[in-house]
Parts: sequence; structure tokens; C-alpha cells
Amino acid sequence: MLSYRHAFHAGNHADVLKHFVLVQLLRYLNQKDKPWWFIDTHAGAGAYKLDSEYAKKNAEFEGGISRLWRRPGGSPLGGHGDDAPLPAPLADYVAQVQALNPGGRLRHYPGSPLIALNLARHDDHLRLFELHSTDVQLLDQNFRDAARRVAIRQADGFAELKSVLPPQPRRGLTLIDPSYEDKQDYVRVIGALKEGIGRFATGMFMVWYPLIQLGTARQMPEKLKKLADKWLDVSLTVHAPAADGFGMHGSGLFIVNPPYTLTATLRETMPVLVDLLGQDAAATHILTTSG
Repeated sequence: MLSYRHAFHAGNHADVLKHFVLVQLLRYLNQKDKPWWFIDTHAGAGAYKLDSEYAKKNAEFEGGISRLWRRPGGSPLGGHGDDAPLPAPLADYVAQVQALNPGGRLRHYPGSPLIALNLARHDDHLRLFELHSTDVQLLDQNFRDAARRVAIRQADGFAELKSVLPPQPRRGLTLIDPSYEDKQDYVRVIGALKEGIGRFATGMFMVWYPLIQLGTARQMPEKLKKLADKWLDVSLTVHAPAADGFGMHGSGLFIVNPPYTLTATLRETMPVLVDLLGQDAAATHILTTSG
């Protein structure tokens, strides 16, 4: 919806899960000396100020990136050892955030497009879609110096996927990450992923989804699994669902054509994220794959 601004939620537990995995997917693409495209259907502003009025209103980053920031080289909460370092994949993600905060104080948070640009090589390209007029202006400003490799369009990312798939280099990652404030987003995500796979069967796709008590939301992962042969589904619950049925108690990622290394990485790191980001005894994770 056009009222949604991700600045209110930047750096929260959902961003930590999404961006930690995003770093892993892009690192995997970088293992081959062939260019790739990163396509983001809901790019937002690209980067966020955590000391802005938007971010400070609910301070969701305090339950997310701040918990990793305070101990980037130490142990996670939960008794893994006072001197144990974070697993390398989580430390890599934290390093992406540190790069945007050279003074050592957590004041800025990179969105998915900025993480992708920072990991992109000379011949890799970004295709970014954002419908909100204010956020697309900020996106333009944040990527002004990278215009050669970044194409930004104020448009409905769901509708525009067909214009960029398959990507010219036949290698790429598509992130489908709407706000889901409009319930039609659940239906549109399924349609977009189905069309995306049809146009680019060998590409990687990552769909973010919220864990909420709405029936449509609970059913969506199972519907997504019917669209792909090779997939991975991972979710992180940070607290028990609210008694009144409202609010998000976690989030998940559905990944099509995941790297063969990702399952082992998540088995190592998801228990650590549960310890770091969990807010009560209901905190947990679920990891399933197609085989």
C-alpha cells in the first residue's frame, strides 16, 4: 500500500533474517566469474536512518540488529560461551551494517538494494522497483553514484517482473518483499512467483512473508511449495502470538533454487538467531526443504 514506509521497521528481527540470508545468496552467486542481476520488487528507500523519527517511533531495530551489533565478535545470548564468536555467516551480515556506520555507532541500516550493491562486482546489475513516491526519490538519491549499474523505476514491482525476467546474463536473484498490508499481496506474491519461475526457471527467488495469525498468511508457504521443484523454507518466531490475534510474531523466507550450501548454514545459524532475537519461551525456528 502507498501508506507503507519501511523506515518504521528498518533493522527489526525480520530484516535480520532476510538480510543475513540475502548476503549468503549473493556470496554464492559471486563464486562464479559470471555477472548476475539483483531484482527487487519492493525496494523501499534503499537505506535508513535509525535515529530518524520514523525508526525511533517503535525502535524495532532494538529487537533486531541492535542485539547483534552489541556483540558482533562475542557470544550470542543463551549460553553458547562467553568467548565464542558469532558464526561466520552472521558476522558477514553484521559487517555489511558496520560498513554503513564507520564511526562505530549504529545510526544507519542498509536495505536490500544497498546490501546487493555493496556485494555486486563490476558487471553485476540491480533492477529496483518502488511505487511509493517519497521512497523512490530517496532511492534515487541513495544510488545516484551507481547509476551505471542500478536501474530504478517507480512502478508496481509485481507487474514489472515480466519486463526484467529472464535477466540478460541468465543469472540472478529476485527478491519479492511486499508489506502485506494489502491482503491482496498474498495472492499477488503467488502469481508473481509462478510467472517468475515460468520465465526464469533456473533463477533464484526469495520471498519474504510475515508470521501472523491471518489464515491467508499461514497458508501461503504451503501454496508456494507447489510452485517449485527445488525450494527451502525457513521461519523465525521471536515470541508467542498475541492473545488478541494481532501483530507479527516472526517471519519467514521461501527460496527457490537455493544454494546447496544454504541448508547447512541455516542449521548452524538459526539456533543462534533464536537465542539472540527471541523474546520469550515460544521463540523457535523451522527449516524445511524440498529434498
